[in-house]
Amino acid sequence: MTDLLFLPLLVPWLAAVGLVLLDGRRPGVAWLAVGALAAHLAALAVLAARVFERGPEQAVTGEWPAGVGIVVRADALGMVFALLSSAVILAALVHETLAGVGGRRFPALVVFMAAGLTGLFLARDVFNFYVFFEVAMISAYALSTYGGEARQAGAAFVFAVVNLLGSFLFLIAVAGIYHQTGTLDMDGVTTGLAAAGPNAAILIAVLVLVAFSVKLGLFPFHPWLPAVYIGARPAVAAILAGALANIGSYGVLRFGADLLPAQLRAGSIVLVVLGSASIVYGAVQAIGRRDSAEVLAYSAIGQVGYVLVAVGVGGAVGLGAAVLYALVNGLNKALLFLSIDLRGWLVGAAFAVGAFSVVGVPPAAGFLGKVVMFRAGVETGSVALVVLIFLGGALSFLYMFQLYQTDFWAGAREVGRSAPRTRVVVLVLAVLVLALGAWPEPLLAVSRDAAEALGPEGP
Repeated sequence: MTDLLFLPLLVPWLAAVGLVLLDGRRPGVAWLAVGALAAHLAALAVLAARVFERGPEQAVTGEWPAGVGIVVRADALGMVFALLSSAVILAALVHETLAGVGGRRFPALVVFMAAGLTGLFLARDVFNFYVFFEVAMISAYALSTYGGEARQAGAAFVFAVVNLLGSFLFLIAVAGIYHQTGTLDMDGVTTGLAAAGPNAAILIAVLVLVAFSVKLGLFPFHPWLPAVYIGARPAVAAILAGALANIGSYGVLRFGADLLPAQLRAGSIVLVVLGSASIVYGAVQAIGRRDSAEVLAYSAIGQVGYVLVAVGVGGAVGLGAAVLYALVNGLNKALLFLSIDLRGWLVGAAFAVGAFSVVGVPPAAGFLGKVVMFRAGVETGSVALVVLIFLGGALSFLYMFQLYQTDFWAGAREVGRSAPRTRVVVLVLAVLVLALGAWPEPLLAVSRDAAEALGPEGP
């Protein structure tokens, strides 16, 4: 089992190092990267099956004693986010490979991104979480320049500056954690912070929240996000919105509900307010936009607000809703961003599936997300949350209807650089979103198990 635990980490790392030496513009090299990511995803799937069947697995690299070697732990929460992120990255890479890779290092950077995210989701100590966090972010900075145009360079600069600020704040929080607890092992951190002074723990919690809010693009930490998503190529935007943004969702869940549960309970109203503001702000801004990428960028701001609201609600039902909504939202964003450069009735149908999922219309998987959010509101007696769900759904229906009408009914969409054969990726994602909505039991089960990995009762 130890080999199986490390295999999902080794495959992308070794593949990325090899791919750096090759020209990614050659179709054979790009497809080699696709094969490496497919093998990586298969290894994750096998590991996830073992984890969901037998429970968490943990090991230390190089047979070093705990506290010296890198501790790797696969639990349900980390596995669902690792699977989602790797699947989105694979879909984006296949999309770009079919269209024709335009950058020498693009496949290697995409595989490095998968390696960094997988390490982050499997890390069991705060320092190595930060190391893998930076590996993923450095890959993202480089990917955001893909295309070589002035707008990509400008967007990459904004992305790097703002997110470096978020990384700096998180590094300060890491230093504070070590100062208060004397350890960076997550199990020891949980115990140490529970015994730490309340002021120090609250300051650490605020720093962590702000750092991950920047990564998520939550209001009011969002100004960088529209510029980056609008300037990025569709495949890169899909990776940023559907995979990289999972750092924020996972981080809030792992550090809030797992490491800082008392502070999460104390600040739950703040999370609900921030999440609600993001939902309304993102939707209102999306309604006022006409460019496809711009609408989807502001939609991304609004949709992640639901995750934060669910975390603020807390408990088993709230955390389960947060995990499920994060999973569905990642698939939705990948599907919609990869559709930007395409047209035709098949793509229109696939885009409609993604739009219905964002709105929460059955049988798309997004309906399940809205249902679990509604359940969380009912079980906690939160009338405001129930109203917010209906308001957010109505606003998202409005901007998605406008976007679909402009791009597919009116035929105003410009044909982009993507080759027509890239439609197959969009169609596969649309089928997956429909399948998860029509057969919700697996998604509900893994979301429940992931929430329980944070504690049987949640925060």
